[in-house]
Amino acid sequence: MMFLLLFFINFSSSSSPAPKTSIVFTTLGRSRYQFDIYTLPISAAQSSSYNSNHHHQELKITDGVSVNFNGHFPSNSTSIFAAPSSTIQLVYITERNGVSNIYFDSVKNNLDNSLSGPKSRSALELWDTGRVQIPLLRVDPRNQGRVSMKDRPSLVGEHVIYVSTHENSGAGRASWAAVYSTNIATGSTRRLTPRGVSDFSPAVSPSGVFTAVASYGGKGWDGDVEELRTDIYVFLSRDGSERVKVVEHGGWPCWVDDRTFYFHRKDDVDGWWSVYKGILPRVGRVNTEFVVVERVTPPGLHVFTPATSPNNDEFIVVATRRPGSDYRQIELFDLKNKEFRQVTRPISPRTHHFNPFVSPDGSRVGYHKCQGRDPILLLENLANAEPEISLFRIDGSFPSFSPTGDRIAYLENLDSGFLYVVDHDGSNKKLVHKGAAFTTAWDPIRKGVVYTSVGPNFASERTKVDIISIDVEDQELSYKKLTYGGENNAFPSPSPDGKWIVFRSGRSGHKNLYIMDAEKGEMGSIQRLTKGPWSDTMCNWSPDGEWIAFASDRDNPGGGSFQVFMIRPNGTGLHKVIQSGSGGRANHPWFSPDGKRIVFTSDYAGVSAEPISNPHHYQPYGEIFIANVDGSDIRRLTHNSYEDGTPTWGPMFISPENIAQPTIQPKCMFDDCHWLNILGVNSVNASSIGAQC
Repeated sequence: MMFLLLFFINFSSSSSPAPKTSIVFTTLGRSRYQFDIYTLPISAAQSSSYNSNHHHQELKITDGVSVNFNGHFPSNSTSIFAAPSSTIQLVYITERNGVSNIYFDSVKNNLDNSLSGPKSRSALELWDTGRVQIPLLRVDPRNQGRVSMKDRPSLVGEHVIYVSTHENSGAGRASWAAVYSTNIATGSTRRLTPRGVSDFSPAVSPSGVFTAVASYGGKGWDGDVEELRTDIYVFLSRDGSERVKVVEHGGWPCWVDDRTFYFHRKDDVDGWWSVYKGILPRVGRVNTEFVVVERVTPPGLHVFTPATSPNNDEFIVVATRRPGSDYRQIELFDLKNKEFRQVTRPISPRTHHFNPFVSPDGSRVGYHKCQGRDPILLLENLANAEPEISLFRIDGSFPSFSPTGDRIAYLENLDSGFLYVVDHDGSNKKLVHKGAAFTTAWDPIRKGVVYTSVGPNFASERTKVDIISIDVEDQELSYKKLTYGGENNAFPSPSPDGKWIVFRSGRSGHKNLYIMDAEKGEMGSIQRLTKGPWSDTMCNWSPDGEWIAFASDRDNPGGGSFQVFMIRPNGTGLHKVIQSGSGGRANHPWFSPDGKRIVFTSDYAGVSAEPISNPHHYQPYGEIFIANVDGSDIRRLTHNSYEDGTPTWGPMFISPENIAQPTIQPKCMFDDCHWLNILGVNSVNASSIGAQC
C-alpha cells in the first residue's frame, strides 16, 4: 500500500511513550563556521581615502555565540526599546541554544570590540555593562508550533515581523516559510501570509504600515536552487490584508519610503544579478501594470540583497560578486554618480560578507560574516519537539551507531573520506581508515567491525567503489574486502543476525540492490534483490530482519527524484513508503532501534529562504523527518536553510549537550554559491565597472 507524505503529515503524539534514543545527522559545512554581525560607518565608504586603515572602525555587534545573521537596525520611533544615543540597537536571527530565535541587542558604540567579545548573555542586563540582550520570541522545544527556522526580522513598535517555518504547508515541496507578526509583550502571533502561499524576505516600510515580501505564490518548488523567481507583494503590516502583487520576478525588497522600494533579480537577457527600483503610484490602483520598474545597477557584476534607509536618494548598499573574485563583498552604490564604492573588501578581502542593512539615519551599514568556530563541535545538540529523541548535528558525514549506541563511526567529510570512530561523549576518537570512502555501518554481532564503501561518491555505475569491513578493535586496523570489480558497490547494511549484507551495486549497468555473505562477501554468496533500469540505493536493514528500506528513482529513472521504498529480503512485499511531492526527494532512510519508525531526509518542505541569501550549499533544502514504518505520522525534526542529510538512529539517549573537539583544521572554508561564478553574457568589460573600486 502506498502512503504519500502529502496525506499523512500530522503532529499527533504516539499512543504509548517511545524509548529514549538519539538521532545524528550531518549538515554540509555547517559545523565549521559561525557568523557574527558587524557594522561600519557609511562615511568611511564615502571617503575617497577609504582603505584598510579603517579596520578599527569595524565594530562587532553580536557576541560570538553560535550563528548570528540577517540583522535589522530598528528605528527609535518604531521600537519599544528606548536606549541611550550612545548605543547601537540590533534585531537579528541567532541559532544559539540549539534553536532558532530572534534577539534584540543593544551595544555601547565606543568602538571597543571588547564589549562584544566572546560573552554569552541570555537575559536582560543593565545598560552600563555594555550590552543588553533580549530574546524576542518564546521558543519552547516541547511546543511543535514554535520549533522552526526564523528569518529577516523587523521590529515595529511592540511587534516583530519575520519569517517562520513552524506551520506545515500541506503540500509536497511547497515551502513552509510564511511571514508572521508577534506581539513581544503578549506573545500573540498572527500569520500575515495567506494559507497555501510561501513568503520570504519581508521588509517593513518606514512608516510601518506596509510590508513587502518575495512570494512564491501557491506553486510547489520545482527544485531550482539558483533563483526562485519570486514576485514582490505588498500588504498591510497589521494583519496581512490588502495584499497585492506589485512586481513580477523580484526578491529581497527594501523600502526607501512608503511608495518606493528596491529589489533584486537575475536579468533574463544578460544573466547578471542586479538591483531594480519599484515606484508605486501615489494615487489610484496599485498592481504590476501601474508600478514603474527601472534597473539601478549596471551589468558586468552580480549585485544583490539591496539595503537602504528612509528617504535616502543618495546611495544603496548591496552585496556583490565581481568577476575574478571568489568572495562576495559589501559595496555602496552612489545613485547620483552611478559609482560603486568598496565597504568591506579593504578590511576583509578574503571573507564572504552577507545581506547588508542600513541604520534608519543612513549613518551605518551592518552585515554578517564568518568568524570560524572555536571550538568546533563534534556533536551539536538541536532542540526538537520530540522529547524522547536527542538530536545532534555531527562534524562529519554518514554517521552510524555501534549496536549498543556507545560509539559512533563517521566520515570526516565528503572530500577526504577519512573514517573515524569515537565514543558518544566525544572521547577516544580514532582514525580507522584513510582515503576516499563514504557510508558507515556497524556489524551487530562481531564487535568492532565497521563496513564502509571505498571510492568516490556521487559516481556512475562503473566507478571503482568496493565494500570493505574494518576491525576497529585491531591495533593493525585489519580490513577485509567484500566486493570485487568496483562497479560502484556501496551503502552496506548488515542483517540483524550478522549473516548477510544488503548493498547497492552498478554491476548490471544500473544501481540495484544485492545481498551477500557478511563474512566472505560476494565470494561466499551473492543474490540480486532488485532489478530494473533505475537506481535503488541507500539501503538499511530493519532490526527485526523483516524489511529493507531504500531510496529509489524508479518512478522516473534518471530524473533526480527519489522516494523511500521497502522490500522483504526475499524480494517480496515491495511498496512505497514516503513520497515528497512530484519530482521530490526522500533519501537516506534508517530504522529506529525498535524498528517501528524510520528517519530520513527530504525536500518535502521546499526551501526556507531565498537561496542567494545563504552561504553555499549544494542544495539549499533537505530536512530531517521521522515517520512510522508504514509512512504515517511524519514529523519534521529540523528547520533551517541548510542541507541536512545522512541521518542515523541509535539506541542510546545521549545527553542533549554540545560536545566539542580539539582541532587545528581550517574554518570558514566554504565556497560562495557556485552559480555566481557564471558571468553574464556581456562580461568583456566587467573589470571597468565602478571607477572607485
